[in-house]
Amino acid sequence: MAKYLVVSTSGNPSSNSRKMGRIAFAYLRKEKMDCEWLDLAELELPLCDADACYAHPAARRLDKAVATADGIIIAAPVYNYDVSASAKNMIELTGSSWEDKIVGFLCAAGGMSSYMSVMAYANSLMLDFRCIIVPRFVYATSDVFDEEELLEKKVIARIEQVAAELIRFTEALRG
Repeated sequence: MAKYLVVSTSGNPSSNSRKMGRIAFAYLRKEKMDCEWLDLAELELPLCDADACYAHPAARRLDKAVATADGIIIAAPVYNYDVSASAKNMIELTGSSWEDKIVGFLCAAGGMSSYMSVMAYANSLMLDFRCIIVPRFVYATSDVFDEEELLEKKVIARIEQVAAELIRFTEALRG
């Protein structure tokens, strides 16, 4: 059976991308998938220094979670027209553990201007680690959230669709 991982990459306690990730995680659990939730805000990860950072216990835990997953959903905030620095740091800390993973994206941003911001990140995963990127992703702006939850049912349905596509791709390619 394939193993799935949902990673929240935001450090904000009321993160909209985390809310999106929780919806995807709940969907995977509802579908009875072997799934793990990982919140980078709870790990106290070091910044990648290309040296001692790899031995840090939190970096090792992250590396193991990525290495053992077949399909991964990354829930990331978008800042300054790019995914968060913590999302990039995650790849830098785990490197080759990403090889041949199936990856989907859930992105939250303040406005519509950064719609394509996930592409450089996705390209890095494709070119450096031969990841398969689910060609459907969700980009949601702050107007569909309140302090507690995602309010827009259409966006919730799209998040569940990304999770369903992750399952479909992973099962087809790992079959």
